[in-house]
Amino acid sequence: MRKKNHKTITILGEEIIPGRKKYLNLDIARLHTYTKLEVPVVVERAKTDGPVLLLTAGIHGNELNGVEIVRELLAKKYTRPHAGMVISIPTVNIFGFINQTREFPDGKDLNRAFPGSQKGSLASIFAHHLMNEILPHVDYCIDFHTGGARRFNSSQIRVSKGNEELLQLAKVFNPRFIVYATQRDKSFREAASKNGKKVMLFEGGKSHDFNQRITNRGVFGTMRVMQHLGMRDFSAEIQANGIQPPVIIKESTWIRARQGGLFRFFVKDGSKVEKGQVMGTISDPYGKYEFKVKIPHSGYIIGLNHAPVVYKGDALLHLGVV
Repeated sequence: MRKKNHKTITILGEEIIPGRKKYLNLDIARLHTYTKLEVPVVVERAKTDGPVLLLTAGIHGNELNGVEIVRELLAKKYTRPHAGMVISIPTVNIFGFINQTREFPDGKDLNRAFPGSQKGSLASIFAHHLMNEILPHVDYCIDFHTGGARRFNSSQIRVSKGNEELLQLAKVFNPRFIVYATQRDKSFREAASKNGKKVMLFEGGKSHDFNQRITNRGVFGTMRVMQHLGMRDFSAEIQANGIQPPVIIKESTWIRARQGGLFRFFVKDGSKVEKGQVMGTISDPYGKYEFKVKIPHSGYIIGLNHAPVVYKGDALLHLGVV
């Protein structure tokens, strides 16, 4: 029987054999201690050619829920495709992950360093290698993030307005919300999109935290996308009954604190709220005053500050409008 002719795929100097799983290291620099900056990359290629899906998490090292989503997908072998290839990088910012900080070792925000440069900062050099050694092999990407600074995000996929293909993919993923959001300058999403890659940015949960509800959304959403792309049949694992379609958020705004103090909220992330509804209160520690925080217009809570102490001007609630 004649063997199928597969195209040769080489990533980070290693040939990726059809039907095999390969553990690689993205090794691009050394720290001041002469310690190598190595980022584990897991590549799983099916015996049948098909789309290539990249799963990234931990671009910000303290955003753990995305790391947990990719870890669970790997542990349960859901990333093993029957067609195409899955590239998983659970901890893109490995040193931020080790130190539990948002930033790269040089103090830069890696997600503001793309497409990078061979002669730039450490973050810029790393971004350059990711763009030139991993991204050329990719067709689709799901980039997992969480809220920062004690802000909890409801599960959401952020897409650019007018991109119909990504909108349909986001609907297949089925987060709680699909949010129209412009691409941030020098972000991975912007740089990859300019290179013709289809990138969905997932937001869910908050930094330094795991949330099983968010993890489940991320895991099952990824499985739905893989099935939609013809990479693997997950019919037995995915229960279609009772699934509610995502709410599409066309515009959003942050409600900010008009005064500082102790903050307590009375609403749940993801819920619908009405104009004039009291979402929480801010008070001083001594019982002298307590201010009510009201919803300025009806919408959905797509992000909520969990910090017990806030300052004047702090973001309290991210309100989305359909």
